[in-house]
Amino acid sequence: MLPLTEDQVRAALVNASPDERDRMAVPLSFVLADWDHLDFLAWPDPDNRGRGYVVVEHEGVPTGVVVRAASGSRSRAAMCNICHTMQPGNQVSLFTARRAGEPGERADSVGTYICTDLGCHENVRLAAPLAPSEVRASVDRRIDGTRRRVEAFVERVVAPD
Repeated sequence: MLPLTEDQVRAALVNASPDERDRMAVPLSFVLADWDHLDFLAWPDPDNRGRGYVVVEHEGVPTGVVVRAASGSRSRAAMCNICHTMQPGNQVSLFTARRAGEPGERADSVGTYICTDLGCHENVRLAAPLAPSEVRASVDRRIDGTRRRVEAFVERVVAPD
């Protein structure tokens, strides 16, 4: 990813209201981000439980979405649809994102199951399987797949009807 400032991240949020952009809290690690090794930037909002942010380069432009975790807990293990790792049920949540533009004004949204801590970027870099039945591809293939899946999720948020 190209290095971004906090203001650029705020401006990249395509499905956020001006108030939501103002309230966005960046993680403490933001100033230490190793931009050359980031496929995308994702973090839970430290001030608002259940809200998070995902920023990717979409068509060469930084594009971010606000995501919200559904309430409730799961008791069974689940697989994250972004990094494809098996996690205990309480570590995967259904996240939804209001669509950008007119669809979002009509309250349209998209959703997918994502690691609750939005730590997919790190999870795919683990070499050992997280679950006994989990089959792992090479780390490079997992990184590429994760990047493609997060980009596809953001594309669903920004795509017109």
